[in-house]
Amino acid sequence: MPDKSKDNHQPIRVIIFRWVFRPIFRFIFHLISDVNITGLENIPKNGSYIIAINHISIIEPPLVIAFWPKAPEAVGAKEIWERKGQASLARFYGGIQVHRGEFDRQVIESMIQVIQSGHPLLIAPEGGRSHSPGLRQALPGVAYVVDKSEAPVLPVGIVGSTDDFLHKALRLRRPVLEMRIGEVITLPKIEGRGEQRRESLKSNADMIMYKIAELLPSGYRGVYANGNFDLSKTA
Repeated sequence: MPDKSKDNHQPIRVIIFRWVFRPIFRFIFHLISDVNITGLENIPKNGSYIIAINHISIIEPPLVIAFWPKAPEAVGAKEIWERKGQASLARFYGGIQVHRGEFDRQVIESMIQVIQSGHPLLIAPEGGRSHSPGLRQALPGVAYVVDKSEAPVLPVGIVGSTDDFLHKALRLRRPVLEMRIGEVITLPKIEGRGEQRRESLKSNADMIMYKIAELLPSGYRGVYANGNFDLSKTA
């Protein structure tokens, strides 16, 4: 039976669904693709943190959810709850619905509460699917949540999850899916007000994306292809 002590902040129906859903999806991913995961040793054994991923297609969130050692809470754009099939999975899993580009204090508080209760939180800083490998500019929301929760960030780069993944998989080509888990990073505290604060949020969001970019091949790095961000210089 599922371990209720670890997920008692969620309704029992969500706990049971996750307990059933995750091994089924692991089996499906192994059946239709060649899954390669590196960096598992970087996942914190205890405490809460934010899992930040690149987001090309519908593949990345279920991949991370299925293979992560502990079922993470997951943030998804409002559009997911409007798509047949995806909407059902998102509701059953207990996902957190966000309106892309809008500030919703209640949703932000929900995310912070998840982190403060000791659970990992899965976020795509780009705010939605890119439909192509190149990274897009991060939205500042992830930096705001990190700052308010004081949570460390675990960057994760996913390779092979392009829109043609299912096309290849259904033709029994068993495409390669890679989940590359980086080292935990801690962002500098946001300072200032007004424009200074907005620039600090953007800078912190970009730091996360540069760390994700470092885990990806050059063709996946998009707007973060030029250079890298050394967090030690911000200390």
